[in-house]
Amino acid sequence: MSKHLFGLIVTPYGTAANNRGENEGNITTLQKILWKNEVHTTVSAEAIRWAFRYFWQERSGYDAVNRRWNKLTEDHDWQDQTWKPWTSNDDEVRNLPTFIDDDVMGFMLAEAASTDGNDLLETLKEDKKKIDAELKKLSNEEKKDEHGKSLKEQSKIIADKLKIMSQGTTDKRRGALEVTRAISLLPFAGDITFNAKSGTKSNTSLYGTEVHATRYQYGIAITPESLREQKRVLDVVDAVVNLAEVAGNHSRFLYDFAPESVVFRWTDDFAPRFLYGFDMDSETNLSFPSVLEKVKSGDITPKELFVGGNIVQTLSDSDKEILNGAFLHEGVKATAEELKQRIKNDLRITGE
Repeated sequence: MSKHLFGLIVTPYGTAANNRGENEGNITTLQKILWKNEVHTTVSAEAIRWAFRYFWQERSGYDAVNRRWNKLTEDHDWQDQTWKPWTSNDDEVRNLPTFIDDDVMGFMLAEAASTDGNDLLETLKEDKKKIDAELKKLSNEEKKDEHGKSLKEQSKIIADKLKIMSQGTTDKRRGALEVTRAISLLPFAGDITFNAKSGTKSNTSLYGTEVHATRYQYGIAITPESLREQKRVLDVVDAVVNLAEVAGNHSRFLYDFAPESVVFRWTDDFAPRFLYGFDMDSETNLSFPSVLEKVKSGDITPKELFVGGNIVQTLSDSDKEILNGAFLHEGVKATAEELKQRIKNDLRITGE
């Protein structure tokens, strides 16, 4: 039976702000959604996935990932934009090493359809027209001889090429890692800070920035069996517990995305059952009553859970009784190490 890893992550309490993206007048805004009938701020799953990829690049070196971030040009560099080991029909090429981001995150290579006016397309059309005209002149008996069969085969090959060029093609791999949007634990109260640009002043020198003092929570899901190299699930765990700032939504305003508390579930169950399970009170204290309820009701087995971080210090005796059998650590890194050891044992992963 396949094993699945689910994660519920909550960040430290901090002040989130965005210094690029869409503005409303001179106000730089945060992304928002309506959540539990109130406005909350949110960070996209794409921004979190980008930060995972950047972590692997920084940890293992510039060549560790296919899509590399170039700090000088502030753009991506690619090592293999055709994804040869994934798309080639040659067995030798398909057995070449793959990049972790292609394996974990997936990719899509879309070739746009060729249109009228394309020289190659027009040449193929002309060639097919000539071949079909020649075939028309042949008798039924002549069409059955070697020359006739060759003409029919050529016509079919060109027809197939024309079809592909007219429709376009797509090579893609669905990402094994799924990430939810991060959502603030507190509703957005509409706080704005006002600032002024340095230098010569103008009517655009004054500007405002929406800020939100909160924590964010998000979830992940991955089935190692979907990976070409199952051991890469360990790299996903490392990325989660060592994530720093998530750019794209918070830009120059540093907001620490390293988890303050985590709940991992290593299970045969197909469903996570605990995404967005954290709550926070007005004094910023964390709790996860819905997770405890799932365990208490039997929907989640305690021995599947690895709980770490400050949330462990807040557990009452009755909470610990409900979680009897779960692995509890006051540090998220210690939790990750114990989880990784369980994964290695279950998947029989050896070495580093």
